[in-house]
Amino acid sequence: MKSITIKGSKRESVGKKVTKALRNAGEVPCVLYGGEQALHFSAPEVSFNSLIYTPDVHTVVIELEDGKSYNAVLQDIQFHPVTDNILHMDFYEFGEDQEISMEIPVHAEGVPRGVKNGGVLRFNLRRMKVKGLASKLPDYIIADVSPLKIGNKLYVTAVENEDYTILHPDNTVICQVKTSRNIVADADDEDDVDAGDVPATEVKDEGAAAASNDA
Repeated sequence: MKSITIKGSKRESVGKKVTKALRNAGEVPCVLYGGEQALHFSAPEVSFNSLIYTPDVHTVVIELEDGKSYNAVLQDIQFHPVTDNILHMDFYEFGEDQEISMEIPVHAEGVPRGVKNGGVLRFNLRRMKVKGLASKLPDYIIADVSPLKIGNKLYVTAVENEDYTILHPDNTVICQVKTSRNIVADADDEDDVDAGDVPATEVKDEGAAAASNDA
């Protein structure tokens, strides 16, 4: 997984006045948990843009002025209700041999057979929560949806990998192909169609043809 470096300054004072002054100066007050004690620091708000305003997920390397650096993941973030400016951020420190939990984006690969026949692909899960070593976690999880027919579902078990543990029940659906009004018959799917799927107009036409033959 990719990592973003954030350069910050350790905070000695954590009172409301100091915090307000930091925000007025374009700095974000932050706290790093996970170590022997909580570490308070601040960093320019603009330095978090590539971490917050992106669909991608990253780990973070926090570099402080004293030369120390920490591997961390974003744990919580607070925004101003009106301006949407970042008010506060919490990070959690982890070691290189320590497993972490993260929500990884899911990328669909291929075009479902059911979509080619007029169905619609619907996602139930855009991100999956997994656990593993940061060095082995992927930037995104690939879900091969090409075999899905209309009515088929893709479960989280389809994207299992030895590099991470999926933190969802096995019956959790990632996506499914649903019916739509523009359905095209698929020769390979004929066995899946029952009498109830035949339009009423076709049934009437067969009856009319039989009546004509009897006459």
